[in-house]
Amino acid sequence: MTLTVGQLFERMEDTLQLEQIGSAEGLAREVTTGEAQSPGLALTGWTGRFLWQRIQVIGETEVMYLNSQPREERHRVLDHVFSHRIPCVFVMKSQDPPDGLLEAAMKTGTSVFRSKLKTAEFYKRLNPFLENEFAPTTSVHGSLSDIFGVGVLFTGSSGIGKSECVLDLVERGHRLVADDVVIVRRRGQDVLIGRGHELQRHFMEIRGVGLIDVPSIFGIHAVRQQKRIEVVVRLERWDAAEGVDRTGLDDKTTTILEVDLPLITVPLNPGKNITVIAEVIAMNHLLRYSGGVNSAEAFNQRLIGRMKRGNAKQYLQEDVE
Repeated sequence: MTLTVGQLFERMEDTLQLEQIGSAEGLAREVTTGEAQSPGLALTGWTGRFLWQRIQVIGETEVMYLNSQPREERHRVLDHVFSHRIPCVFVMKSQDPPDGLLEAAMKTGTSVFRSKLKTAEFYKRLNPFLENEFAPTTSVHGSLSDIFGVGVLFTGSSGIGKSECVLDLVERGHRLVADDVVIVRRRGQDVLIGRGHELQRHFMEIRGVGLIDVPSIFGIHAVRQQKRIEVVVRLERWDAAEGVDRTGLDDKTTTILEVDLPLITVPLNPGKNITVIAEVIAMNHLLRYSGGVNSAEAFNQRLIGRMKRGNAKQYLQEDVE
């Protein structure tokens, strides 16, 4: 994805309390990295480690330092800094930019903005926006639902029944996040956030029925804009020749954007209530990752303990019925 300085200004003007005070020529310049910084040592004339690709933020300290410098030295340093084709500059706390800054920006076609915010508050509002815009992103064919607060992503071949399963879950009081195409963004190192496509939003395609508007039919409480993906459920057609996990002792995972997620494969055959199974998967996930209880491992340990203690005779001695 690309983000221009003009788009940044348009989308964050109110949030960052911005006004444009420099040339409009730089609005078409691209922002290529999701980080902002103070010019720091670059304002002293040393640009050996100057990360000019980042958005530059000039706070009260930088303004005071520049104003303390002789006019010729200040102009020389500012011309040198702006020659690096930085994306744009923000001046904090409604301060007047130091003499020479707007001139240097004009020479290189760099946009300059002024914010009413303090520097710390400015970063607090800008960084989440940049993190979201530059987060690794991919699209997944599937359906995402919020089941008991657990984000469950249903995958599988076309026509397997993903949408029908999620529709049944919505009817049972759970919430739809996205159907057919799920846009996945990675936040930090291991958090995946899924949402629907902007155009499709909360429409679902049900074969034989067509497109349906879920919030219009079930109410706005039946949908949500985004949800963290915590479990992947892969729906497959039943094949008696293939082995099926009967105990859940062997944890399987799948990888999306370099993040490992629990993977549960559910074979489908006539009469199987996949909706109830999906609810149990969500509750089992809550039990395991919130309560620290692994049902399969607990049963396995109980079985091993019984075998170590003795045979059926001991079992009968413990039976008081």
